[in-house]
Amino acid sequence: MKTWIEPLKRMSACEEALEWCESYNSLPDAWTACERGDWMLWLLGKLAGEANSDSRKKLVLTACQCARLALLYVKRGEKRPLKAIETAEKWARGEDGTSLEGVSLAARDAGVAAGAAAGAAAWAAWAAGVAAGAARAARDAGAAGAAGDAGAIQKKCADIVRQTYDAPSLKRESE
Repeated sequence: MKTWIEPLKRMSACEEALEWCESYNSLPDAWTACERGDWMLWLLGKLAGEANSDSRKKLVLTACQCARLALLYVKRGEKRPLKAIETAEKWARGEDGTSLEGVSLAARDAGVAAGAAAGAAAWAAWAAGVAAGAARAARDAGAAGAAGDAGAIQKKCADIVRQTYDAPSLKRESE
């Protein structure tokens, strides 16, 4: 395994991501080529600061942009996923005194696994996953044009992440 990948392994990156990374000489090269927004958000989540830090809030806002990609697959009239995203965005912007508890409650109400937004630590993984999951569900239900949507959503999510973040440094993890 390449030395730049060792920190990812210590952070318990999934085997699929680790194998994919082997094709690249550096994290910046892999970051530029990556079409998996969920992987990118996962890594940023591992490297972001404490739950109430500015770096965590920036990550939550980015993840919410990705989660919004899935809203077109939400059943018409179902407002809970949008409410969960908006609540997380309000928290990240420091609006309306929204607490992490409020984010967690909105996420649970939207059907997200319990604790998914607690500390906003897992919000990023949920946001990217819900986007791809919604597209897969639509495909499995036979929705027209949904066959390639999961991959397209992940790529759009990766593009959103790259608009906000350069390739992160793994230096702290490798020291």
